[in-house]
Amino acid sequence: MGATPLHVELEKDGALLRLRLSRPKANIIDAAMIAALRAALRDHLPGARLRAVLLEAEGPHFSFGASVEEHLPGTCAAMLSELHALILQLVESTAPVLAAVRGQCLGGGLELAAAGHLIFAAPGAMFGQPEIKLGVFAPAASCLLPERIGPSRAADLLFSGRSIGAEEALRIGLVDALHDDPSVAALAYFEEHLAPRSAGSLRIAVHAARFDFVARVRRKLGEVERLYLKELMATHDAVEGLTAFIAKRPPVWEDR
Repeated sequence: MGATPLHVELEKDGALLRLRLSRPKANIIDAAMIAALRAALRDHLPGARLRAVLLEAEGPHFSFGASVEEHLPGTCAAMLSELHALILQLVESTAPVLAAVRGQCLGGGLELAAAGHLIFAAPGAMFGQPEIKLGVFAPAASCLLPERIGPSRAADLLFSGRSIGAEEALRIGLVDALHDDPSVAALAYFEEHLAPRSAGSLRIAVHAARFDFVARVRRKLGEVERLYLKELMATHDAVEGLTAFIAKRPPVWEDR
């Protein structure tokens, strides 16, 4: 495991912040990764010249999701608090956040990507929120996906836990463009559409476009976090599902 979970680079004379998840192949969104992402965004948003953030990943996969171990009762409150603070940093960013996705983009990884503005994906990428298979749910995705793809399509992914391919993700609006190298596509978008703009005007335009969305996500995220911690984690099956996953055995549901 590398010394740092995140590679941070400020490029284009301060116009582009590149954040690369750097713990392949899984690129787990654990406490260390969350802290590194939060620090990088805190340090660089909003930069006076910043016109975009590029969120990408080393290796064949964007992210397998959050750390299951950190979802257990002893640590889940602190983990969710930090993860949701990170999600809000991305949601509230007034520099457009471009996500470049290859391979698996699951759970907390998809929440990160969906909190940004545009998702560029490789044709073989897979997207899903498998939390329900572990007897839990995805709080941030419960807020972000209905906004991004509509209530019924979000419900399908959140209730079933199934993964969808990049083509279906493009068709339903989860993904914005497909390209064999999504980082190249995101950079091309940046160069053509964002680099020539006034950073100051762009910030105000992004704020205007997302004003009501930001307010809705912030309000709902607090409510669903409480639902997760106070109601879900008090159930037998939530703890059983997480424990069974870690033990690599099938869960035994008691429906309570």
